[in-house]
Amino acid sequence: MSLQFLWYIPNQIQPGHRGDDVVENHNSLESLTSHARTLEEHGWSGALIGTGWGRPDTFTVAAALAARTTTFQPLIAIRPGYWHPANFASAAATLDHLTGGRVMVNVVSGKDNLAAYGDSEGDQAHRYARTREFMRIVRRLWTEENVTYHGDHFSVTGSTVVPRPVVRGERRNPRLYFGGASEAAERVAATEADVQLFWGEPLDGVAERIARLRRLGEKLGREHPPLEFGLRVTTLVRDTTEQAWADAEAKVAEMAKGAISRDPNRHAAVGQQRLLELAARGEVLDDNLYTTPGRFGGGGAGTTWLVGSAEDVAKSLRKYEALGVTHFVLSDTPYLPEIKRQGERLLPLLTTAAGLPA
Repeated sequence: MSLQFLWYIPNQIQPGHRGDDVVENHNSLESLTSHARTLEEHGWSGALIGTGWGRPDTFTVAAALAARTTTFQPLIAIRPGYWHPANFASAAATLDHLTGGRVMVNVVSGKDNLAAYGDSEGDQAHRYARTREFMRIVRRLWTEENVTYHGDHFSVTGSTVVPRPVVRGERRNPRLYFGGASEAAERVAATEADVQLFWGEPLDGVAERIARLRRLGEKLGREHPPLEFGLRVTTLVRDTTEQAWADAEAKVAEMAKGAISRDPNRHAAVGQQRLLELAARGEVLDDNLYTTPGRFGGGGAGTTWLVGSAEDVAKSLRKYEALGVTHFVLSDTPYLPEIKRQGERLLPLLTTAAGLPA
């Protein structure tokens, strides 16, 4: 199975996300387009575009960037409570049609300011039951005609989406990425997702979760092609191992002083708690998984970092690949220069036959 390497585009109202450069017009169309085009020029498949109330609308940003690029694939993060499944299925199919099949979707069920857009959140079981219905309906609308579905959370009657998503080879519709580490989330991933995204856990934790999800898919009667796996992690790459660690420690020192803002939702989810608890096992796990950022406000993909030379980080990513991970969503700040650096130094070690062994 071919590997896919994506980056992250910080569509944020406030500049300086996770220590990014503070520049004028950081979230203008011109600035965001420069990120997308630089990704195309340096070997990346595309980028994850995050979602959340109080940020630029993710789907609008993705559509604008897709229109200004030729190969860039947006991984569009969306929330079931923000979209009705039929509305989303139509919008995504239309964008997929217009871009020749470049759309990918990351379905998010985590914490957000739901009341601001009229949504409400029940308990965990309710939230993930709704997510499961959303994904089922969207997939059916992309692949079937005259869809009727009456569930506990959503309903459609005689619904057909036009135009249809692009069908190419084994691709029947845009891939549905999904994250979450709770038992309820894993049941959704095992049956409904195309790709399960992990944050930067140690190799043993990822191996355990892959095995559990595969068993769960068999137990629950998964109806789709086998679940694939992805890793969303910060990769701090420098010319030498020594320089990488010096820069990593300097950045954490800035975080400790409050110079880099804390992630506001860093205690909200089961998967996030798993990451924060890793620091108790040590500052560095496996070869170069740095857990200290989580102690000083790092959240999500910024909680743990893979640190080292391009060769060091490539060896670590190859080990995740050996476990079954085939989708990688990487990033570091400042985002734009790191697209170039890691595209030129890290990606060639991962995308050629001469790449480093696991």
